[in-house]
Amino acid sequence: MFWKIMRSLNKNLIVAIPVLMVMGFLFGVFFEAKSLKAAIMPLTFLMVYPMMVNLKIKKVLEGGDGKSQLLAQLINFGIIPFLAYGLGKVFFADQPYMALGLLLASLVPTSGMTISWTGFARGNLAAAVKMTVVGLTLGSVATPFYVQFLMGASVDINIVNVMKQIALIVFAPMVLGFVTQQTLIRRHGQKGFQEVWAPRFPPLSTIGVLGIVFVAMALKARAIAAEPQLLVSTFIPLLILYGANFALSTLVGKKLLPRGDAIALVYGTVMRNLSIALAVAINAFGEAGSDAALVLCVAYIIQVQSAAWYVKFTDKIFPEALPTTN
Repeated sequence: MFWKIMRSLNKNLIVAIPVLMVMGFLFGVFFEAKSLKAAIMPLTFLMVYPMMVNLKIKKVLEGGDGKSQLLAQLINFGIIPFLAYGLGKVFFADQPYMALGLLLASLVPTSGMTISWTGFARGNLAAAVKMTVVGLTLGSVATPFYVQFLMGASVDINIVNVMKQIALIVFAPMVLGFVTQQTLIRRHGQKGFQEVWAPRFPPLSTIGVLGIVFVAMALKARAIAAEPQLLVSTFIPLLILYGANFALSTLVGKKLLPRGDAIALVYGTVMRNLSIALAVAINAFGEAGSDAALVLCVAYIIQVQSAAWYVKFTDKIFPEALPTTN
């Protein structure tokens, strides 16, 4: 029963995340939320570690689809962060930590959902797996430097602390997740791991995500209640960011890649690891990080909804080639 409920939650993030945002908001308005800070690190671990258990690191060593991999990282690190930074300057000129949230939303590409949505759209799963591992690793390494370079004059950044937090939030769980994965494979075989154990980890990660969303909203609740337009104002730059990302990746994919790789490119660039970005915002930037966390909570809603809608139109955007007749 527990796993059934968790799997249902994982499949219905479109509903679950807004519900937890409302619950967190109500809690923060009526109760003192500062005590919830003690739950941030345990929830962060619960959010990140399970997704790392299913990460197929060895896939990176396989050849093929080099062109799509290169294009994905060019978009991920050469274009989107600078677009996010520009939008932050325009929409959050007097709210640097909101602008930071927008930047963080652009800096850690790919998540488990990259692979899931690529599968739903019948894209190249092997390419999506590689983009997930490479994008996550590069994004985690690059984030402190992008933040320092682009936002260093606007927000108080201790780059060493940010690097420590990323090591704690990303690389420690990645190592532990890989060890867990290999241990389970040795004990139960590859088939046993894939069929029995692998499906159990994403729902556990979802508990962490929903917990962090609740805490982030609770911490920001009274500020939102005092300025309700704060929540509304976050939607516009995020809609522009995601809309531009979808449009750019679709155009590049259609022009330069075969159908399967093009679909993987879209989901390998638009899907962001908002869980890790949220963990960095809350753990590395203290009280001020709640502003960034608010932007990331809203980004969850837009990301999941837009990915679901894109799947519906994939066959029209990337029509399958008709079989030739002699």
